[in-house]
Amino acid sequence: MEKKMQRQLVKEAARALHRAYAPYSKYHVGAALLTTERKRIVSGCNVENASYGLTICAERAALAAAVAAGYRRFRALAVVVSGKKRKMPPCGACLQVLAEFCGPDFQIFTAASDQPDKINVYRLRDLLPHVFRLNH
Repeated sequence: MEKKMQRQLVKEAARALHRAYAPYSKYHVGAALLTTERKRIVSGCNVENASYGLTICAERAALAAAVAAGYRRFRALAVVVSGKKRKMPPCGACLQVLAEFCGPDFQIFTAASDQPDKINVYRLRDLLPHVFRLNH
């Protein structure tokens, strides 16, 4: 993927980060998902809950919004995390949900909100090498 699109996705994820609801952890996360159909960008943010297990990650929020809008195929995801020099990849639950819709070469970009130009690049297969599938 060209650098211009990487930067655009990171920029959209950073915008979403500012809408995060994180009163407990203060850990704000924004995500931006690029669809293959019409190359739309759908964003999401983390939404915490006093019962931590009910918290929704930004990545899954973006994916759910995209699916609700009718999209089923995706090209890349950017995740931006608040704080200094944090470039966290998606959690295992988010990776498994992404694997439902994305192939092993699906690209994931991560950046810290204070260093948006320093982007880490991953492929889904690198972060989740043994994806769970019902046909296994």
